[in-house]
Amino acid sequence: AVSGGLDSCTITKWLVDNGVKVVCFTADLGQPDERDVSEIRERMLACGAEDAIIVDAKDALAEAGIRLVQCQAMYEGGYWNTTGIARHVTVKALLPEMEKRGVTILTHGATGRGNDQVRFQLATNMLNPHFAVYAPWRDPNFLKVFGGRKEMIDFCQAHNLPITATHEKPYSTDANLLGLTHEAGRLESLKTPAGFITPGMGVHPKDAPDDVEHFTVTFARGTPVEVNGSPVTSLQGLLEANRIGGRNGVGIGIHTVENRFVGIKSRGVYESPGMELLGKCYEYLLQLILDRRARRHFDGVATTIAEQIYQGYWFDAATQALLASIEPLTNLASGTITVALYKGNVAFHASGGAPHSLYSEETASMEAIGDFDHADSEGFLAVLGVGARASAVAGQTQE
Repeated sequence: AVSGGLDSCTITKWLVDNGVKVVCFTADLGQPDERDVSEIRERMLACGAEDAIIVDAKDALAEAGIRLVQCQAMYEGGYWNTTGIARHVTVKALLPEMEKRGVTILTHGATGRGNDQVRFQLATNMLNPHFAVYAPWRDPNFLKVFGGRKEMIDFCQAHNLPITATHEKPYSTDANLLGLTHEAGRLESLKTPAGFITPGMGVHPKDAPDDVEHFTVTFARGTPVEVNGSPVTSLQGLLEANRIGGRNGVGIGIHTVENRFVGIKSRGVYESPGMELLGKCYEYLLQLILDRRARRHFDGVATTIAEQIYQGYWFDAATQALLASIEPLTNLASGTITVALYKGNVAFHASGGAPHSLYSEETASMEAIGDFDHADSEGFLAVLGVGARASAVAGQTQE
């Protein structure tokens, strides 16, 4: 499974040099850092691969991205799990293509210190237990030759392999249509600000326009079906949200120091303009439809699902059960939300067309309108007061 970058080129060439027949598979995930995804095929053939196949997984990734929006599955620090969910989608897209060609060993270039090795491993094992997984970064023979990026770059340059990585490159990037992750290199130092990155999906908030731009999205049962009045598929909706959110600095340069599954802390700087924009709009819609009991359940589920995705458990029974538990709430999430975008901020502007909204202007009003009688609260407070007084008498309260 290759992205066409430094690890892909190094591992492919190293395996070929060691007598292994290599067939490369790439998932087209709408990578914004690839000028032409078909060029990956040429790069891998130049590294000695017998064949290189590109599988279109953009729609599948977009659908998964909308599922994340529906369950607000952000990991620590506001990370939308854009890379995490992409690993699951990649494995699901590639395994059938590998089977067709008689390949039963999935190889990946994920480091032995990171989360991606776990995601590739668990997703493969869950989707097809007959597949083996080989990770060169956990192979002592590979590690004897390649201690890190420096040795890999030297190797590729010595063999004239088509890499863009250099010793001077300040950080590494992983991209798909849901977002960009920046890590390693100078970003490992916490003295390097998040603004150090060069955005690939928009602009830094400070560089966004000085004028407010409005964005309107209509959800039907949790899925965006219109953006600014035009019908959209999930993929189209995300791409349009990326474009509009990105140019306004939304979701650009999100700094997190997170807990990796392997037990170490890592620092990342993330971009996810479309996910952040649609996610905020969806949250404003949820505020209209969830009562306090549904809210409590939803928030707990959201946190757990985010962790499940991050750790590689998207396909297991627990995640599917959690997703099913909020499906009744997702089915209520219909309505139109308009937000105002300004230099990275997403502010509520207006809402409408939400048939399941619990909000009533009359009931909530401080004026003498609606069915809610202020005097009715007297009995309500009297009942609550019984327990409050009992707590005081029992010495259970503190000043």
